Amino acid sequence: MTSSPTATEQHPLRSVHTNNFPYLLQQLGISLVVSTYQAGKLILLRADNNVINTHFRTFQKPMGLAATREKISLGSAHQIFELRNVPAVSQKLDPPNRHDACFLPRKVHFTGDIDIHEMAYVGNNAEELWFINTRFSCLCTLDEVHSFVPRWRPDFISAYDLTDRCHLNGLAIRNQQPRYVTALGETDTPGGWRKNKANGGILIDISNNQILCRGLSMPHSPRWYREQLWFLESGYGSLAKVDLSTGKWETIARVPGFTRGIEFWGDFAFIGLSQVRESAVFSGLPLTKSNEPRFCGVWVVNINTGETVAFLRFEEGVQEVFAVSVLPNIRFPEVIDWDENLLRSSYVLPDEALKETVQPTDTPRTINDYLQLGNQAYHQRDLETAAKHYLYCLELDPNFTIARYNLGVVYLEQEKSDLAFQELKEVVANDPNYAEAYNNLGILYHRRHELSTAIAYFRHAISLRYEFPDAHFNMGMTLLEAGEFLSGWEASEWRWKTPKFTPFQCPHPQWQGEDISNKTLLVHTEQGAGDAIQFIRYLPLVAKKCRRVLLCCTEDLKPLFETVEGLNEIYLPGEISTSAFDTYIPLMSLPYVLQTTLETIPNSIPYLGKGLIEQPLSLPEPKSNLPKIGFVWAGSPTHNNDHHRSCQLKDFLPLLELEGFCFYSLQKGEKANALATLPNTLSVIDLSPRLNNYADTAKAIQALDLVIGVDTSVVHLAGALGKPVWTLLCYASDWRWLLDRNDSPWYPTMRLFRQNTLDDWKSVMEEVKIALSSVLIHPLSARNSWI
Repeated sequence: MTSSPTATEQHPLRSVHTNNFPYLLQQLGISLVVSTYQAGKLILLRADNNVINTHFRTFQKPMGLAATREKISLGSAHQIFELRNVPAVSQKLDPPNRHDACFLPRKVHFTGDIDIHEMAYVGNNAEELWFINTRFSCLCTLDEVHSFVPRWRPDFISAYDLTDRCHLNGLAIRNQQPRYVTALGETDTPGGWRKNKANGGILIDISNNQILCRGLSMPHSPRWYREQLWFLESGYGSLAKVDLSTGKWETIARVPGFTRGIEFWGDFAFIGLSQVRESAVFSGLPLTKSNEPRFCGVWVVNINTGETVAFLRFEEGVQEVFAVSVLPNIRFPEVIDWDENLLRSSYVLPDEALKETVQPTDTPRTINDYLQLGNQAYHQRDLETAAKHYLYCLELDPNFTIARYNLGVVYLEQEKSDLAFQELKEVVANDPNYAEAYNNLGILYHRRHELSTAIAYFRHAISLRYEFPDAHFNMGMTLLEAGEFLSGWEASEWRWKTPKFTPFQCPHPQWQGEDISNKTLLVHTEQGAGDAIQFIRYLPLVAKKCRRVLLCCTEDLKPLFETVEGLNEIYLPGEISTSAFDTYIPLMSLPYVLQTTLETIPNSIPYLGKGLIEQPLSLPEPKSNLPKIGFVWAGSPTHNNDHHRSCQLKDFLPLLELEGFCFYSLQKGEKANALATLPNTLSVIDLSPRLNNYADTAKAIQALDLVIGVDTSVVHLAGALGKPVWTLLCYASDWRWLLDRNDSPWYPTMRLFRQNTLDDWKSVMEEVKIALSSVLIHPLSARNSWI
């Protein structure tokens, strides 16, 4: 290392650190929170200019720790404390305008003395706390009635008691759910783990109770990071990672102390070290047998090289560290324990009540007051008011980065792209490590169709913070639109870690493409009907790789998907038992596990409609000799881009006024009511009363000569049936239509008509009108004239 230690404190809890430690925290935009039960302290590590400010709060035996930007949970001697971030209180603290977060006590839950070890929040919104109950040898959650609720225990533990049978200690989360734990022994007797503590440790996958590794020396703190499983082998003072295919582990780094507690951020691991002494608990360990010095503190390791790049070492007062957590995008936090005056004068109200609360007028608003008001307005979707408050913040302090970033987000959501660029560019100029700003700049470049630049911004965001699901998913969608399918499918798998997606809860393993010729596979739909229709083409391929294929889909798709080849059974959500299948996969993950490229898209058209072709819907034919054209102008209003991808019925008037065609509306739902507003001179037949599900729509499409529509499930269905279909795309079109082409590799009978500017349907309809008029000069049987 090039840096040297700098003294930071001269009192009984003093510490020293390398010169680059505060610079590293500043560059990453984080602070650290550390628990030490030996010293009875919760410690904040905060960068203050060129030194680390170590701030201590007293708790009784603080151990397990879980932290986000919004809340901290701390396990102590016989209770769990929950503290919530109340930014407005920061302005009441000294010195003024110094703190950017303040955590106040909100709840205390009494668990009894259960030796709480590692804790973690689970779920898309980190809504549930899980923790290791070491004395009871189980994994637990909380409810309002009980001391704790056991949720899982190792299958070798025969009963609950208070005797710490295996010293269960570490917990790892994968895909927002508890997945891996560590224990110091595979034992079922009181304190049985102690007899072989030096090498009796195990690592368990709780999804199937499989012991992944044995023979570990006091393992702690498993973590799933960058699609790999890591853990601390404390008896060696090391960081290791596991090859899940073999169960073997590799040491990545060794550090001078007993390793316990770790948090990953970017390319770095922040590892807690304890200065253990030879004792009954630690005797016989490789670490204590060595004569090398041992320290207590937080060591920073580059996980790519294994090199120690920085450290903070406690010189006095603290000999053991239990847990280490990152506070993201918080540089100088405060934790309040029992400041009666501050707690008495601080209030947090629901947004609805706050709107009706009279604000004090005798004191001027602070910058954080305006920030909080802006955040409240944003969450209420009052973007204009939110922007106004963020601008007030910047008038008070042009360098208030969080307000400038929030203003950029508001402008992005208002689709004021130039203003959003301006604010977000300034954010990254002032703070080059603001990962969220790079992600949103990537979104803006994507909207401009500058895909390579967008991908570069997403990648940079990920390089700053690897565990950034939105950036991975956004990059995946952009890579797919650029035609880079293999890397795009892989990145799109991160969708399950974003708040917009709810993972399929299942105890079985997810299929990864391996041989399952003797197993039953469940495929489940996950997004819209259009996505399901597009990707259901993979089922005949999958059927060749397994014994049986089951499908779980929505009720309106079931009659249509019964026509898919290779499918054994279809279930509606909630109908299927886990005993009916061995493994599962989301429908849209199939191209990822099957490694689909642009050249290998399954294109056996039609792949839907078998059995329906012989029974098309009998259409009213006022003029039977005219070409029959179905059309649809709007998709689901819940789609996040529907305000751009859908148009108005009136936009179709240039086409509906053409003579020589018979038009049939395939529109369903409330939007179909707009047909009543058409001039009486137009002859349009409404089919919506006859379309009860997608099988009915498929029968109707079979009876038509051409389908014209915006990007909805109807155009996917027409393409899957092999029917000529003209798809009208907005400027901000979906990834699947790629860019700069008028055909689709997914549907050979599809022709694309694109907007050149945002929301310009007029020019699109003019182009379609010309193409439709030219069809009249060709015989109806000349299929290529429609495509």
